[in-house]
Amino acid sequence: MPSHLSADHPAAQPPGRGSVDALISQTRRLKGDVDAVRRDAPSDGLDPQERWQRALYDLALHQLTDLDEHLAQLRDGPPPVPSAPGAPSAARTAPPAPRRGSLLSRVGSAEWNLLTDEASWSGELYQILGRDRTAPPLTLDELPSLVLDEDRPRLTGMVTDCLVDAKRIDGEFRVVRPDGEVRTVHMMGEPVLAADGSTASMWAVLRDVSELRRSERAVSETRDSLQRQRQRAQSEHRLAVELQEAVLPPWRGSLRLPHQGTETLDLAAHYLPSSASALIGGDWYDALELADGETLLSVGDLTGHGVAVASGMATLLGAVRGMAMAGTQPGQLMSLLNQLLDATVQPALGSAVCCRYRPESRTLVWAQAGHPAPLLFRSGTGRRLNSPDGVLLGATSGAVYAQAEETLEPGDLLLLHTDGLVPGRSSTAAVNRLLDLAPRFDGARTAQDCVRMVMEEFGETEREDDACVLIAKVTS
Repeated sequence: MPSHLSADHPAAQPPGRGSVDALISQTRRLKGDVDAVRRDAPSDGLDPQERWQRALYDLALHQLTDLDEHLAQLRDGPPPVPSAPGAPSAARTAPPAPRRGSLLSRVGSAEWNLLTDEASWSGELYQILGRDRTAPPLTLDELPSLVLDEDRPRLTGMVTDCLVDAKRIDGEFRVVRPDGEVRTVHMMGEPVLAADGSTASMWAVLRDVSELRRSERAVSETRDSLQRQRQRAQSEHRLAVELQEAVLPPWRGSLRLPHQGTETLDLAAHYLPSSASALIGGDWYDALELADGETLLSVGDLTGHGVAVASGMATLLGAVRGMAMAGTQPGQLMSLLNQLLDATVQPALGSAVCCRYRPESRTLVWAQAGHPAPLLFRSGTGRRLNSPDGVLLGATSGAVYAQAEETLEPGDLLLLHTDGLVPGRSSTAAVNRLLDLAPRFDGARTAQDCVRMVMEEFGETEREDDACVLIAKVTS
């Protein structure tokens, strides 16, 4: 069976948060003041003007409570959503703004006399319910005819509790206006008792809260949508990680290939995830002992992040292994990979380096597709190998990839890497930083020691993309 080696700053407050906190404090102080005045107001229930004033106090308290909640939402903002490069941004649909209008245009009053079966409505209540002002007001028995079927038991229960048990009314139901529009109405009221203690009438204040409830639903739906997107992103991340781990067995120290013979490569590798994205990228590294005793070394990078990219990387790596086992040379292998990407439904670009090492002659035959060339370290100095021609995989149909050969010596060190290893640098500057490690590599005993040095130098660096490094040390 073939052997494998694979791959404290405080959070800034939102703008204007201090101003919103001040508004919240003012709102809560005002609620306390209104509640104090409401408690001091007459409550014998006999004077219609007093009942109307007390109802307005209750309404003001409801609205101040709503304002307090909305200001808190404004201060805290929506929950965060991980974004993936190339993926659509998380939806943040703003709730519809409430329609403009005075308080009285959305608040009406009514009183139903149980002794005479007469009803009295304010003009605003006619407007809320969409009724003709010339029509007589509906009695308590007729009022449910305006209410949606599923809300009628709620209204009936509130009215019954008020008339029978003298309980206050405080609830909502939906009405259907004559034009077919459905409106949500909040009703507050209480019974008016006669001198003998019986219920003489019932009065109520009705507020059209349709726009408020619509806004609340929109906020809730947006929050649910963000939560679903967060969960979907987490699921995709787990799937991509599992896929990557299945394709790239974890690095467990050094490995020597081929297993037989005295001329071998001491191999070690490491994968560095992006610090800017929670999604897995398309970087890979691989080492494989081939049937003819040669060793395949490869690194590559498929553009993008996420499950689709991880799946595409797995396809490419599987193709590399299969073609290499069949004896395909690096240049031809790159051409076939290019055809594979060109034939995929989802357009993609990739870069790669593919090497075959012949241990009996210590010859390295390699090809590249728009990828950084291997670095060769020898006797305390390092240099970049001259790259044969080769464009990015998937960039153009029918591309031809040249090959190059390099004869290695015992003690030589070969370093293959992807672009993100030295972030924030030009290609030349990144290579120079790696070549500066030559004196330290010269004193290293194993490839694993060299990988550790690379991690000490670059492992803690903030990087926008994933990266990987594969080091092969020629032994004898």
